[in-house]
Amino acid sequence: MPPSIALRMNHALPAEHRERLLHVARDARFPQGARLFEEGGHANRFWIIRDGTAALDLHVPGRRAPVVETLGTGDLVGWSWLYEPYVWQLGAETVTPLRAYEFDAVAVRLMCLNDAEFGRAIEHWVGRVLSHRLQAARTRLLDLYGPYGGGDPR
Repeated sequence: MPPSIALRMNHALPAEHRERLLHVARDARFPQGARLFEEGGHANRFWIIRDGTAALDLHVPGRRAPVVETLGTGDLVGWSWLYEPYVWQLGAETVTPLRAYEFDAVAVRLMCLNDAEFGRAIEHWVGRVLSHRLQAARTRLLDLYGPYGGGDPR
């Protein structure tokens, strides 16, 4: 299930909040096949894809990690940075060379604390993305391991 355009930063955040968030971004570039983060690692940053694609995956013991969702231009990569204990719940790897806005999680969380309206907008946006990602993971795992799924480790 592809991410909804409504979940992309340009559609999900009011212009003033987008501008404020982008003001603290730095340009990041990753080659194809780069691991952005591993499930269980410390979530200390996040990205908005400017160009390229990344795949979210889930560790399944004894199997190759299935891809839960593939993300592209405008999509948020990473939500675990906003919610304690700030531990990645999925892994992520670039599918193509990737160019992204990169954000320091601590700095953005402080911005959220210092401006309640900005904080609510960010939390609402990331919460909607989280809900979508959980549904995508559920659907993918049922496809792979459900009673009628093929179980193909793809």
